[in-house]
Amino acid sequence: MSVKRSTGHGPAQTHRRQGGFTLIEILVVVVIVGILGAIIVPNLLGRPDQARVTAAESDIRSLANALDIYRLDNFVYPSTEQGLEALVSKPAGFPEPKNYSPDGYIKALPTDPWGSPYIYERTSDAFSLFSLGADGAEGGEGLNADIRYEDL
Repeated sequence: MSVKRSTGHGPAQTHRRQGGFTLIEILVVVVIVGILGAIIVPNLLGRPDQARVTAAESDIRSLANALDIYRLDNFVYPSTEQGLEALVSKPAGFPEPKNYSPDGYIKALPTDPWGSPYIYERTSDAFSLFSLGADGAEGGEGLNADIRYEDL
């Protein structure tokens, strides 16, 4: 069996291109990156505030779930005075938790994304749980609006 070798002439000849990019290719890539940056960066810069709202909503849902488990174990939600701390360690006072979980219901009590505590109030047979939003004051609109469990 003989192997035929190309002499560099004819259809078997392949052309090799030198490595590297042409100036046109580099300019096209720079323009594409510039266009993407002009479109994407402004959208990303507006997201931190919305991310904080989403984080607060997630925290409130988690706290509400822990409160529901507390109620299943102890037949009643913690009092307003016992507060959300009752989810971390066994509370004193009335109503006394009869079947408190030895590990608690959450590891640590979170603060809202703006550094304020979540507000908990027990009503007759339910509870109110909310964050005051970015401004830390009741009411408000947009990012300053209260984030309430009842509204989620």
